[in-house]
Amino acid sequence: MKAGYPEIGICGLSCRLCPAYHRETASKCEGCKSESRMNVGCTFINCAVKKKGIEFCWLCSENKICEKWRKHRELGKLHDSFVCYQKLESNISFIQEHGIAEFEKQQKSREQLLGEVLKEFNEGRSKSHYCIAATVLEIGDLEKSLAEARKQASGLEPKEKARILHAILDRLADRKKRYLRLRK
Repeated sequence: MKAGYPEIGICGLSCRLCPAYHRETASKCEGCKSESRMNVGCTFINCAVKKKGIEFCWLCSENKICEKWRKHRELGKLHDSFVCYQKLESNISFIQEHGIAEFEKQQKSREQLLGEVLKEFNEGRSKSHYCIAATVLEIGDLEKSLAEARKQASGLEPKEKARILHAILDRLADRKKRYLRLRK
């Protein structure tokens, strides 16, 4: 099966917003359906892609009764792994209502903003924080936060720039009742 959307995980997460996708090393992940990831042995890749030839779990005729899929979604409401699961359910709902192409368009916008943030404000320790912010905060809020941080941080050193953006994002996340840390 040729994946039409390799940067959208079989489960509904956006690979574009994962810290591993933004590595600048040989261990950079190209997405859940990239050739290297297809050989890893993910339960969802094995079931959906390899056995059933479908790109996403929600396209499966058994998705409403699949115990693995149900457990994954339930755990995603409370916990994260190395990547943020806070938006998993709303991603799936958005895709089912608006379509995968519209979701992909939205994720590309988020990825572009994340790229700008990483380029301008990552002091080497904030990638996960910024990836989570790009995942859980609204695009307009991210744009405003970035513009505000650029004004406040002009001419500052990387650590100070990161501190300013962290504070802006943290205040916004508190107001929106979102978490900018992985929930373990």
